[in-house]
Amino acid sequence: MSKHLYIVTGASRGMGEAIARQLLSQDHLLIGISRRTSAALADAAKASGAPLEQWEQDLADPVAAAERLQAWLAAQATGSFASATLINNAGVVPRPGPVERASLAELSNALRVGLEATLLLSSVFLSGTAALGSRRRILNISSGLGRRAMAGSAAYCAAKAGMDNLSRAMALDEAAKPDGAAIVSLAPGIIDTDMQADLRAGDPAGFPDRAVFVGFKESGALTSPDEAAARVLRVLARPDFGQTVLADVRE
Repeated sequence: MSKHLYIVTGASRGMGEAIARQLLSQDHLLIGISRRTSAALADAAKASGAPLEQWEQDLADPVAAAERLQAWLAAQATGSFASATLINNAGVVPRPGPVERASLAELSNALRVGLEATLLLSSVFLSGTAALGSRRRILNISSGLGRRAMAGSAAYCAAKAGMDNLSRAMALDEAAKPDGAAIVSLAPGIIDTDMQADLRAGDPAGFPDRAVFVGFKESGALTSPDEAAARVLRVLARPDFGQTVLADVRE
């Protein structure tokens, strides 16, 4: 029986790991792409008997990651999958502050992981799964900061704004095809992850909104990774997925 293919980037921790864990099923083949593997995810897959591959792949080298996925998809037999879904979840927040205070390597890494990898993986995914037609979905995990700028977060804002417009443009391309893929760029809400901790630890002198993120934590406004993952997957499962390209779980 053909399985449903799910590919999740940034699947070793935080919401990405929670998404991957909730997707584990004997009817699915799940591929997690991250710098490190997750022992907890491997244990969950073993306990459930769900097929799982974890690729140790640094998305700061997006060409290598995309070439690996391209080769893997090309090696799959026709009819192996009933559907295919790519979830571009991985992202990097450089140290909060103006761009001139960050190293060139930090800034480049944020754009490579957050935007270039999304573009290249989407490209090889669309070409490598073309035979599945409309049974393909790309879900890009964006952010409210892709839709409104914030001081001290320029690289992250740029990556997410680029992701949003990339998604819109790819969706236009797919809509012009008789059997194109569905594409959504989704803001997942405010989540209690290491990224939030990094923002709370920022220097107020270069990151004037630091107090806002401290307030999110102190007021209990942060969503757990598990609940955020469940909300994201409810959007993914909607029958009208793709009709609204720029989406927000809070809408």
